Amino acid sequence: SVTARTKSPTVIFGGFTDNVKAILDDDELYEEAASESFPVYNKSHMISLELPDRTGDVIITSFGELGKNEFLDPRTAQVAIIDHVKQVCTEVRPAMDEELPSPYIEEYRCALDAEILKYISEAYPKGFTSFNFEINASLIDTMYSNGSWRSVWNIEFKDDIQLVELSGKLQVGAHYFEEGNVQLDAKHECQDSTIAQCAEDCAISLASIIRHHETEYLASLEASYSNLPDTTFKDLRRKLPVTRTLFPWHNTMQFSLTRDISKELGIGK
Repeated sequence: SVTARTKSPTVIFGGFTDNVKAILDDDELYEEAASESFPVYNKSHMISLELPDRTGDVIITSFGELGKNEFLDPRTAQVAIIDHVKQVCTEVRPAMDEELPSPYIEEYRCALDAEILKYISEAYPKGFTSFNFEINASLIDTMYSNGSWRSVWNIEFKDDIQLVELSGKLQVGAHYFEEGNVQLDAKHECQDSTIAQCAEDCAISLASIIRHHETEYLASLEASYSNLPDTTFKDLRRKLPVTRTLFPWHNTMQFSLTRDISKELGIGK
């Protein structure tokens, strides 16, 4: 499985966790809740954590999970030990033989990893990817500080019919805030296949298919949301019906209703 995503910054909850602790007023209860919720969040958002030796990043996904706090980084053949609550990689250890893919699978994994890295460098400047030996690819990228792209591609080799099948799940999240709050959570699934070939040729073909589907989906998103100002957004308070300009929250006194209310309440005197 190939997990690709734009590299969203790891979310350290900071003040949020302090507030939760204050509300609960029970450290033991908080630790219990955090130990259950943070791993779920980290894996579902596929956060990336830098390895202590700075040899790279490990993506936290269920595909590479070996144990409760252990995640395989096949690229460096290491196992990262994670502190889910602090969202840091505390240490690494060499992966054992039984935790690594067979030489046959590793040949394909390495070839596909190399091709997808080329694609990532072109399409996702802040992105990164991870492969495990299922083969599962995770592609991750953060387009902006308030948005992310996550895609997971499952690749199944059907040797009996010399076919390789792909199924992809793409997810785009964005949070727009300008004196208002608009959030986007778009999901898309797709399938494709190619002829089974040698590792290098197969990797080129699979990377091309992934590129095609992701580019096509991104284009469809751009086309859909280019019409939002005249469709969906027209029902929001973001724009005035006649002037079509941003609502001046910083100077609402220009509107008679505000002046009348202020006069009645004696505000501003």
